[in-house]
Amino acid sequence: MIDPVIDWLLDADPAIRWQVMRDLTDATAEAIAAERSRVAFEGWGSYLLEQQRPDGQWGDGIATPFWWSNIYTLVFLRDLGIDPQSPRVRTAIGRVRDHVTWGPEFGDSPFFHGEVEPCINGRVVALGAYFGESSERLVDRLLSEQLADGGWNCEAERGSVRSSFHTTICVLEGLLAFEHAFGSSSTVTDARQRAERYLLERRLLRRLSSGEMIDPLWTRFSFPTLWHYDVLRALDYLRAAGIPPDPRVTEAIGIVVARRQDDGRWPLDVQHRDTLYPELAGDVGKPNRWVTLRARRVLGTRAAAR
Repeated sequence: MIDPVIDWLLDADPAIRWQVMRDLTDATAEAIAAERSRVAFEGWGSYLLEQQRPDGQWGDGIATPFWWSNIYTLVFLRDLGIDPQSPRVRTAIGRVRDHVTWGPEFGDSPFFHGEVEPCINGRVVALGAYFGESSERLVDRLLSEQLADGGWNCEAERGSVRSSFHTTICVLEGLLAFEHAFGSSSTVTDARQRAERYLLERRLLRRLSSGEMIDPLWTRFSFPTLWHYDVLRALDYLRAAGIPPDPRVTEAIGIVVARRQDDGRWPLDVQHRDTLYPELAGDVGKPNRWVTLRARRVLGTRAAAR
């Protein structure tokens, strides 16, 4: 079947091409692996690796703090699906592991040991799982910080007892990645399922008490998401977690469908402040391959093509 949106997605950087081949086409495993292998040596993946300093850090520490440039460059590399076993990637991760810390404010904690905020530490757990740098201590810390309602909040250390969607999705992605990489445990799975219920009980965007929409910005889509929550990010997580169809996500699915343009593509609605490498993310208001890829795999190829 001819699908012009798939053709448009494939006419892109290897980082997008290999994920489209994997998620939206019938390409062979060999073809997908071959395309993925290009990410570390061509296009955006190669560009980001080239920006790393000899001391393992990214950026200059002036335009943005080193911790921000480091974590969100690595998140970007993970989003690209760069092969973590590529020799270029192993060299880059070795520099991070051996040299990069969170600075004196956090006792010069090594990068993959994390810091104190669960939104950041959830991201670090996901990165460690992806790049083969496990930190069970950091997972244990996150489990100990889960709130009574099922989620997490970076403001808990300042007294908050209500979870944050932003923090919770970051931790959920980290715990899921940890289980996929290092094996499941009842403790981690139970915590993750409690947090999934937290999102589902609120239909991914509404207050449990009143049914009011919490933030209309969550219906508009960005890439990269940084620490921000939106319903497309939540749906992509549920897909990755293998959550079966649930009527509580019907509204969120409808929002994704409604954001689709007449030509079958999705635009970039938002570019968050302090987004790194905005030239790779795309222009606000224009059709965006990253958003379209994520929307298509959430909806399924057939449903999205209608």
